[in-house]
Amino acid sequence: MKKKLSLFLLLFFGVLSFAQKTVTGKITDEDGVAIPSASVTIGEPGKDAILAYGITNSKGEYKVTFTSAESNVDLKVKAFNQKSLTRQISNSDQTLNFKMQSEATEIKEVQLKTKMITARGDTIAYDLKAFDSKSDRTLADVMKKIPGIEVNTDGTILYQGNAINKFYVNGKDLMEGGYGTISNSLPKDAVQKVEVLENHQPVKILQDKIPSDQAAINIKLKNSVTMTGRGEVGSGFGDPWLWNVKLTPMFFGQKSQWVVNYKTNNMGEQVENEGNILAFGSGWEGRRINASQNDWLNVETASTPNLPVKRYLMNNVHYLSANYLTNIDKKKEWELKANANYTNNAVEREDEVETRYFGPDGNIRSTVLTSTRNNFYTDKLKGEFTFTKNAKKGFFKNTTSFSQFWNADRAVATREGRLGNESVESPTSSFQNSLSTIIPWKEKMINLKSYINYQDDKQTLEVSPASYLQIPYRNPVSDSISTINFAPGTLAVQNFRIKTLDTSHSANISFTSKGWTFTPQVGIDFSSDKLVTNFNGVALPNPNIPGDIPPNFNDPMYENDLRFTEVIPSASLGVNYKSEAWSLFATIPVNFNNIKAEDGLRNVSKSLNKTTFTPNVFAQYSFASFFKASVNGSITNNFGDIQSAYAGYMLLSPGGFNVMSPTNPIPETNTKSGGARLEYRNPLNNLFFNVNYRLSDSKRNLLSSPILDATTGFTLMQYREQENHAKSNTYSAEIGKYFPKFKTNASISYNNTTSKSDAFLDDNQYQNKNNSQSYGFKFNNTYFSWMSVDYNLSLSRNKQENIGLISNGGRLGINKGYNHNLAVFFYPIENHTIGFNWDQINSKLEDTKYTNAFYDVSYQFTWAKKKIDFELKWMNIANRKVFETYNINASTNSISYTRIQLRPSQVMLAVKFNFK
Repeated sequence: MKKKLSLFLLLFFGVLSFAQKTVTGKITDEDGVAIPSASVTIGEPGKDAILAYGITNSKGEYKVTFTSAESNVDLKVKAFNQKSLTRQISNSDQTLNFKMQSEATEIKEVQLKTKMITARGDTIAYDLKAFDSKSDRTLADVMKKIPGIEVNTDGTILYQGNAINKFYVNGKDLMEGGYGTISNSLPKDAVQKVEVLENHQPVKILQDKIPSDQAAINIKLKNSVTMTGRGEVGSGFGDPWLWNVKLTPMFFGQKSQWVVNYKTNNMGEQVENEGNILAFGSGWEGRRINASQNDWLNVETASTPNLPVKRYLMNNVHYLSANYLTNIDKKKEWELKANANYTNNAVEREDEVETRYFGPDGNIRSTVLTSTRNNFYTDKLKGEFTFTKNAKKGFFKNTTSFSQFWNADRAVATREGRLGNESVESPTSSFQNSLSTIIPWKEKMINLKSYINYQDDKQTLEVSPASYLQIPYRNPVSDSISTINFAPGTLAVQNFRIKTLDTSHSANISFTSKGWTFTPQVGIDFSSDKLVTNFNGVALPNPNIPGDIPPNFNDPMYENDLRFTEVIPSASLGVNYKSEAWSLFATIPVNFNNIKAEDGLRNVSKSLNKTTFTPNVFAQYSFASFFKASVNGSITNNFGDIQSAYAGYMLLSPGGFNVMSPTNPIPETNTKSGGARLEYRNPLNNLFFNVNYRLSDSKRNLLSSPILDATTGFTLMQYREQENHAKSNTYSAEIGKYFPKFKTNASISYNNTTSKSDAFLDDNQYQNKNNSQSYGFKFNNTYFSWMSVDYNLSLSRNKQENIGLISNGGRLGINKGYNHNLAVFFYPIENHTIGFNWDQINSKLEDTKYTNAFYDVSYQFTWAKKKIDFELKWMNIANRKVFETYNINASTNSISYTRIQLRPSQVMLAVKFNFK
């Protein structure tokens, strides 16, 4: 691994240092008046390719950095109403000033031809019309085709492989990171262009002082005041009767913006996650989270396939949200934002699994058959209020949010002929408040931050009859492993409640001089968790075990009354540097960790007092106009939480009890990681690529050691005190290019990750090794007026080994996957579209192969005058009802064959329209 990193860094810094030259100067007219916005390009003699370019500022000044092996290069200067000039110059650092002669630029026609991709400084703009096809309707449809930009299945937008930190519409952040609603419902016709703001620092007072390595997206609309939105109403034939309704009106003005969204369907479309926070902004803005439950208790859950969600999701969802932004002062510096959403969702899921457990000799120990049928019920309400002032002379942001859950899960499980009914009830209340303000003081900046989070979770897991459970347990008398024999007709009930309070407060002051910013900071984090649990059940002596002593569930060992507290004062120094070519930021903190876990039921008191040094460093260098190179490294310490500190037995799922020894210390995990990245983005030739390498090593003091009953698949999860490591290294690459002549966008990607970790199973120590490789290819073409094509391909290879556990070298098997999606649209007549979609998902384990193919067809008529679409769609034509695959579970040394229920064939008729 060290050799790979050394080779990467050698190449990395070799690229930085090879023949970099800089040309600077000033462009003026014949009278010596500066010419702004003139373009200066560098190219090699006799070649059309542009090596680098620059744009003059308001003073007519330019700077171009380039790399070339030639002794001379061509420099070209162009400006409106000026005669272009070309000079051959030496390949060296130099300063060149030019005077341009006046020459009227003749415009033969009153017609503007917009460039597809343009760049100015750190902003790259994409003309949306250059990338859309006749079948596209929304912003998300088109963004998937833009070079350098990716849209994940969950809606997250990536630029050059990294998530964006902000999503703006006309420069305003209405959605506060939850931009899925807009990207999925904003009509493409309302958008003029998509801007990528590279190295974007969203806090204005910190711009040019505190650099950022993330990009943002700004959607520039055609009109400064826009009333728009998207709607759809559909119904269809299936079992049961199908419906799909989407109503998302939007308004974007200069002073206010709002989006209202209501979506409901039972046809397998996942809309309830549109409000999730996908972009978290800058840490200087405070802290924001996607509120979620502490769902420790779970029913047995049916698997989900590696398929588009619409293929298997049996849902009945209603999702309502509203977002509002308004300026509350004349200078438009203060903003009030309010958003709320409500989700009501019911999901069904079903599978059948055949699991083969292997012994140390590599032979099958047993085969266990299970089936699970689930019903998941989500009832959730969330509200949030944000006050923000984001100006060059100050910053203030306060966000208050609350969430309430009334969720419930159900399962009917069958295991080796036994039937169990399982249920979990889980109400949760959650409240957060985040405050951050930056106050300028002379040449300094003072930043105060405060974060408070309170959450109350209750859960109850019931299993009926309790005799369904065949759980292994350690007999305290004989210290041997037995199987619990629950009394016939009784219930097993696990009760759980946890109250959590997290607070974080800090203050810092920043000094800026000559591009450097130093930020000393002091802070204190405090968290307190109160955990109360108990298990109720009745057990009898196991008749198959002579002299068996059943567990007494009234014993305190089946209860928890734990308080887990953390007090962490800290002091740190932030170092930032920003220049035209370099960006550097580093945080050098010292943390004074004071952690205590107390459980009165067992007279247990654990504590840890430790000082840790956890630096984080990032450096980026921009060169030759199109290249960016960066390195980063960090050290982190994690001392666990209450989930790894409890000592009483808990039935976290019907699969078996979890327990920690009362004598185990506070968990400690120390992680060291580092990485390097090289990226290239050239809007002049529409070429983008990035290469990445990352490695990490996590050292832990506790190691899970499950005891498996191979005849039933139930486990007893316990932990032992032992130093262990989890190591990984990843290298990846991606390259994409847009070919304007053929109206084609194509990209290829590769990822290779190798991970190694220490593990135990049935008191046997081994090393789990996993190597996963993936290849990706994307292609879309709109060259023909009568057809457009989108194609996505991914290949995967996953090799898993349990070295030291299996005598045949430890290999469990090699999983291979082949997935592709083909979407072809034909336009035989104006306003008529015929679509064909093909999803192919193949999996292979050794010599066993499963193929899963799905086909859809559609016909759409567009009423062009009203911009209304009428669509008839037939999904899953072949009526494939189950998905088949093999999976490897390294932790239990097993391989599972799984059959998962899918959505049947269905026909939908829908009317789609824009609100304006």
